[in-house]
Amino acid sequence: MTQSTARFLADYSPSLFTLDTVNLTVDLDDSRTQVINEMMVSRQGSHNKALVLDGEQLNLISVAINDHPLSAEHYQLTEQTLSLTTDENNFKLTIVTEINPMDNTSLEGLFKSGDAFCTQCEAEGFRRISYYLDRPDVMAIFTTKVIADKTHYPYLLSNGNKTAQGELANNKHFVTWHDPFPKPCYLFALVAGDFDLLTGSYTTCTSREVALEIFVDKGNLHKAEHAMASLKKSMQWDEQTFGLEYDLDIYMIVAVDFFNMGAMENKGLNVFNSKYVLADKDCATDTDYFNIEAVIAHEYFHNWTGNRVTCRDWFQLSLKEGLTVFRDQQFSADMHSSAVTRIQNVRLLRSQQFAEDAGPMAHPIRPEKVLEMNNFYTLTVYEKGAEVIRMLHTLLGKEKFRAGMDLYFKRFDGMAVTCDDFINAMSDASAKDLNQFKRWYSQSGTPSIRVNEEFNSADGQYSLTLAQQSPVTVNQAAPQALHIPIKLELIIDEQVQAHMIEFTDNEQTWSFKGLSKKPTVALLADFSAPVKVNFAQDESELLTIISKAENSFCRWDAGQKLLMSYIKSLVITPDFKLPKQLISCFTDILTSTNDAAFIAEQLVLPSFDEAADLIDEVDPVKLADSINTLMLFMAKGLEAPLLKKLQYCQSVITTPGESEAQIVAHKALKNICLYYLSALSQHSSLVEQQFTSSDNMTDSLAALHCGAKHNLAIFGGQMHSFEQQWHDTPLVMDKWFSLSATLNSDEIFAQLERLTQHRLFSLKNPNRVRSLVGAFAMSNPKYFHCSSGKGYTFLANIIAELNTINPQVASRLITPLIQFKSFAKPNQALMKAQLERLQALPSLSNDLKEKLDAALTM
Repeated sequence: MTQSTARFLADYSPSLFTLDTVNLTVDLDDSRTQVINEMMVSRQGSHNKALVLDGEQLNLISVAINDHPLSAEHYQLTEQTLSLTTDENNFKLTIVTEINPMDNTSLEGLFKSGDAFCTQCEAEGFRRISYYLDRPDVMAIFTTKVIADKTHYPYLLSNGNKTAQGELANNKHFVTWHDPFPKPCYLFALVAGDFDLLTGSYTTCTSREVALEIFVDKGNLHKAEHAMASLKKSMQWDEQTFGLEYDLDIYMIVAVDFFNMGAMENKGLNVFNSKYVLADKDCATDTDYFNIEAVIAHEYFHNWTGNRVTCRDWFQLSLKEGLTVFRDQQFSADMHSSAVTRIQNVRLLRSQQFAEDAGPMAHPIRPEKVLEMNNFYTLTVYEKGAEVIRMLHTLLGKEKFRAGMDLYFKRFDGMAVTCDDFINAMSDASAKDLNQFKRWYSQSGTPSIRVNEEFNSADGQYSLTLAQQSPVTVNQAAPQALHIPIKLELIIDEQVQAHMIEFTDNEQTWSFKGLSKKPTVALLADFSAPVKVNFAQDESELLTIISKAENSFCRWDAGQKLLMSYIKSLVITPDFKLPKQLISCFTDILTSTNDAAFIAEQLVLPSFDEAADLIDEVDPVKLADSINTLMLFMAKGLEAPLLKKLQYCQSVITTPGESEAQIVAHKALKNICLYYLSALSQHSSLVEQQFTSSDNMTDSLAALHCGAKHNLAIFGGQMHSFEQQWHDTPLVMDKWFSLSATLNSDEIFAQLERLTQHRLFSLKNPNRVRSLVGAFAMSNPKYFHCSSGKGYTFLANIIAELNTINPQVASRLITPLIQFKSFAKPNQALMKAQLERLQALPSLSNDLKEKLDAALTM
């Protein structure tokens, strides 16, 4: 594979040439697709340098300037570029290439997804379609003519509005699309296939009628209705919340099975992984419904935050992704429980992004250096990037934040800009100095905050002192103080005071006067900043927060801290006696009248990944066993209230007239109760009863999850029955593979071997690979980290094969291995050995090379 050199943010310079218009003619064929690319090129400034175009895996047919063909001696061709020199300042450049979509297993550029043609051009996939200035700051008006066989490909789609269509010889037809908005080539899309089509419409706030179209595989039409409803909700919410109206005459979504990402926001033609479009009551869980709504919203919101205003360069990726994740999180909070949505956001951040911050691929949300851009579609850029936007929202308030958004669009509509441009717009609109806040974009790692407190009973003054420290690394020798908003509550008896303080120095003290006694402090209300807090609060203080804090996040977080303290104690002292007050605390939670979905979140134990991030060089098997010990203790101590709550939830679910939101919430609570109870042998029959009687996928999978995690004897038979029922439904079978990979049994490695040979498993299917291999590595820590090293070897073997099939997927799967320094020395040695074996692979992809080099030199 071609090796790339590193690129640096500091080296950015504007393009020497720009493109005004692009006229593409794409004649589709499985192995010999022809692309005619007519570009109007303009030289920028006074220079005589060559025009250097990006291109990979292309068969060049011809090059012409102003319709005059160039012979081979008038241009230079390498594996990655096409260079040519001309005296013209403004000229038409016509390039004809030929490509082979069928053999494109990387799923970048133009490829086949099942029987359909599909594209994925972000970040740098367009160069696999045609030679081009493949960079986001080169924006052009695209017109695309798509040609294909009429019988096999009745639908021919691209960006913009349809302007022409017609019949051609040899049973071919064409459709021409024109996108009036200038865009970088990463937003180009093309799809051709035979689909079922769900149509709808939306009337915008200015009374324009927009056609809505969702294309799905034959037989799946009824599964697109939730996606259509979610799209309409998203369009209305963006108008009402940010005043942003859709701008084309049509909005299209296409669901495909083979896709490296979740979805892609191409202008007017979104391409989605089918798992984020297809759902019905039989085959989708409540979580699937939530995720589909959120991802539909995310890609729609990109129309303004990413498309109308885009990135100047790929180092600014969080400009569009962090901002749009924040927007989709706000949307989900408005559509559902804001407290539960926030908890779920934070759980993902703490379990995975914090580990990324502490690992070899740690980087700021605006990276300084990139070898393979695909490696920087990370939780840091997306989720931490969203937290940085949320901090701005907290600092400025809702109205000034909206004013900043309005100014941002007014200044930069139709432009490719930087993160600094966004912050400056926020600062100018709010009249708030945000220069120090910009450090969040350039410093890596999770900041830690040390807390000290004093109370003077004589004058009733409480003093809170905070000290902040960002990680010191080779590339970050002297991190500077960050601008951190801290929301907190002071709890005295039944009285709660809410405050928001701005933490800007390395160490800072705040005083609160007139207090009758020392308060209990609940820090980081709503998780107001993505930081770790070192605050020695005892059990009684945490229990006070759980029972008396007004902020729901604080109540949940105090419970998680309490549970985490016990997990740590069990790791250090396996015979540690768990206290009875833990049972009392959670009995109160179970018997409370709080929202059922919130109680369900309170009952979820801290994850293996969250705990591993907080314990240096932990023995991973001991950690997994400690979490299981805590679970069993709670199951035994809470047996009666768990049973009572499960039965109550079942009665609510079956009560006629209950709202869908209440049913979903009570199913979530019922199933976490089932998880605890089924760990006790006397209640394993509850799992069998639920699986047998279930009329929905949420409950069926919850029962199977209990069987896998508790290694119940009935699990094998239930999984066989499930497979027989759903073997022809790909998205459900993805769930089956995932559950199979999480089996808590010594038989897991024999099972993995069988599953990789299963007729429905293919390394060319990213969803299937993530479902089996990713689920094992991320969700079965006891066996992934087993002392024999078999888990590490299994993952490394799969990655080695994927290196030449789909480097993007291989690179994403390697994350659990490259974080080896989090674990005990024996595990480190075994994991490092597998990394070194992968590093020695011939033709190592850039995707893997960058991560392996970082991990092995850290």
